Amino acid sequence: MDYTRLGGSGLRISKIILGCMSYGDPHTGSHEWSMGIDQARPFFRRAIEAGVTTFDTANVYSLGSSEEITGTLLREFSSRDQVVIATKVAMRMGPGPKDSGLSRAAILAQVDASLRRLGTDYIDLYQIHRLDRQVPMEEIMQALDDVVRSGKVRYLGASSMYAWEFAKLQHAADLGGWTRFVSMQDQYSLLMREEEREMHPLCVDQGVGVIPWSPLARGRLAREWGVQTARTETDEYGKTLYHQQEAADQAVVQAVGEIAAERGISRAQVALAWVMAQPAVSAPIVGATRPGHLEDALAATELTLSDDELARLEAPYAPRLPEGF
Repeated sequence: MDYTRLGGSGLRISKIILGCMSYGDPHTGSHEWSMGIDQARPFFRRAIEAGVTTFDTANVYSLGSSEEITGTLLREFSSRDQVVIATKVAMRMGPGPKDSGLSRAAILAQVDASLRRLGTDYIDLYQIHRLDRQVPMEEIMQALDDVVRSGKVRYLGASSMYAWEFAKLQHAADLGGWTRFVSMQDQYSLLMREEEREMHPLCVDQGVGVIPWSPLARGRLAREWGVQTARTETDEYGKTLYHQQEAADQAVVQAVGEIAAERGISRAQVALAWVMAQPAVSAPIVGATRPGHLEDALAATELTLSDDELARLEAPYAPRLPEGF
């Protein structure tokens, strides 16, 4: 396993990040396809054995049980100082005024709840899951700075939003003398490249590391066009994505399949290798619900695509409106 710094920060992460949304109680929250602790255990064991050090979850994933499973299994297979734990705040966890959003009250309440579920006294990377546009940016950044200064959080990250909004948040941090974001977790894959226009140039300029979510476009890049899985049938959020340019998307998926066949490797390896080759990207977040998923991600770290292959993969893409904010 290779390692890299997260953007311009000093935080060292593995070149793939294990996404833990796949692990949680399927009877809580909205992820019916998620896996309980016994099913999740082999994935954490294999990830640790392979040198994966970085694990991404969120308070809202399976309404907290993903954090519980992540914390339990990381304690089982590693020591706290050998792993990087990332989690998120913003989405609704309950009916109360401190159960969602990015108010000072919500951030201070939810960071403590995440620490309890994870079973740790600090979070390496605390990310805002989405921007709460009802709260002043200064309030958001000062509250986040406070959780860093308290020792509960080491680094701050953001997730999908407009580049101008991200720039304003960073500027608010600068004006207040508060902690800046070191990472941007955005939707980025061969089927969604709109972040190349503004967000990624901004991140490169500002030394912010990009850790994409859905680098395989909810699995669409890992299989033939139109093939359905148990997750695609129950992933209500995923059903809202990737409908704007279906003809172009189908051509991209075909190009992935052709290159995979020529090399004798999986489609997932090709699509992930493309993401890893992009200059703004520090490491993709990869979900794994079958052993082959994790093995493909590990193999992709060793794969270098040629200039011709990169061009073939990129050529069919058609512009579209941003989605997933």
